[in-house]
Amino acid sequence: MKLSILFICAEVFVVGVSLALLSPTESLAANKPNILFIFSDDHCEQAISAYDSARITTPNLDRIAQEGMRFTRCYVTNSICGPSRAVIQTGKYSHLNGFFRNGNRFNGDQQTFPKLLQQANYQTAVIGKWHLVSTPQGFDYYDVLKGQGPYYNPPMLTAGPDGEPLTREHTGYTTDIITDKALAWLESRDKDQPFMLMCQHKAPHRNWMPGPKYLNWLDDVTIPEPETLWDDYSGRTQAASKQAMTIREHLNANDLKLTGRGPLNEEQKKVWDAAYGPKNEAFRAAEPNMTEEDIVRWKYQRYAKDYLRCVKSVDDSVGRLLQYLDDSGLAENTIVIYSSDQGWYLGEHGWFDKRWMYEESLKTPLLVRWPGVTQAGATNESIVSNLDFAETFLDVAGVTVPDDMQGRSLVPLLQGSVPNDWRQAFYYHYYENPGGHNVARHYGVTNGQYKLIHFYALARQSIDDWELFDLKRDPHELQSVYDDPKYAEVRSEMLAQLNELRTMYQVPEDTIEEPQPARRR
Repeated sequence: MKLSILFICAEVFVVGVSLALLSPTESLAANKPNILFIFSDDHCEQAISAYDSARITTPNLDRIAQEGMRFTRCYVTNSICGPSRAVIQTGKYSHLNGFFRNGNRFNGDQQTFPKLLQQANYQTAVIGKWHLVSTPQGFDYYDVLKGQGPYYNPPMLTAGPDGEPLTREHTGYTTDIITDKALAWLESRDKDQPFMLMCQHKAPHRNWMPGPKYLNWLDDVTIPEPETLWDDYSGRTQAASKQAMTIREHLNANDLKLTGRGPLNEEQKKVWDAAYGPKNEAFRAAEPNMTEEDIVRWKYQRYAKDYLRCVKSVDDSVGRLLQYLDDSGLAENTIVIYSSDQGWYLGEHGWFDKRWMYEESLKTPLLVRWPGVTQAGATNESIVSNLDFAETFLDVAGVTVPDDMQGRSLVPLLQGSVPNDWRQAFYYHYYENPGGHNVARHYGVTNGQYKLIHFYALARQSIDDWELFDLKRDPHELQSVYDDPKYAEVRSEMLAQLNELRTMYQVPEDTIEEPQPARRR
């Protein structure tokens, strides 16, 4: 009996020593953590109170930050919906994954991280906004919006009995429906396998239709105006002034809820009209006596409040998912990641939308909770990117990251260390012009202190405009110093960095020809 006990103890000791000899990533992967990736559309840092509490309180998103890590410099490679999603699927820039602009069709036959996770015995699912045109591949289950999807009563695509996509109609608020489906899948999945779930919201994308719960929320509040709301674009090149995304001129009556209600049923219309009818009547009565500045301010308030109302429902969704993890005992072995496809303009520079390499649209929120691995309440200021997400998911799961992926796993950062060779500069490239909002094609480099941007095509014409910003002295990017002799050395250094990154990432020369028009979104 004593010999048996000694033998068992010896085995336990050997196993313990073996685990201790594993690398941190190998040891963590031995437990096969679950992965919950919560993704929203057009959600800026300015609308998450963990980043900026001036406009909104988001307690559930803040909880991820409080119990995990908040990244302050998560940059996107191409600030627009479809391309960002393709980068996340592949871990590759647009010029390699083939998805440059909205309206392209994602080639799902190529290597993607969900396929690699499937091979590692992970259950994979994507629920909500897909926006890549082609049918999702690499997922054991998908239930996705058709195209952009409406805010209410969305038709959704899922695999039918024969495996072909089948459209199913739904009644309700889209954010809630996506959350319900995500929770249902978590409950019905094979409990003997680890999972990777992508829960992807439409909100808070244009045209910002709030859910019934929040139609009158913020009615008695004045949202603070951004410092640059009245920007005149005089300190930059022609691209900034020739865009078509100003609150002043380009928000339409449907955006502002003065007309149209979308695909609402009769009951939903009654609730909607009860909320917006009196507010619209008050505006129309006051409008004849309002100045142009008054009207811009009213538009900003209407737009910002509707945007924040949509965000509030996303935060509620996050709370429901976190509660499920707690109640089901999954929280301790599930890494939770929250992010968005890019940043967004909540009135900064007088704009809405995204696309630019300027800070508000270049940066996207990134919050990660990994119990037992990531220190609670940590903040990371390293340059990270959506280019790194695929590699991180694979590393978390103990799957070898393919050499042809262009990002890096964030696991070392989540463990509290920054590798000596971590990136110090970041490459960005936007291709969609001609296209929505007339933002010029451009590429550039930033190291967090300086940013160099080259605008090279606008309205099918070649241009050669350069901007350089000193982000410490000019955080709002109001005055380019590209032609300032005092910055000549900085300009040369940044140009050398830009060329080095373009070579490293194998970026081909772009052409102005447009084989496919952009889809209106």
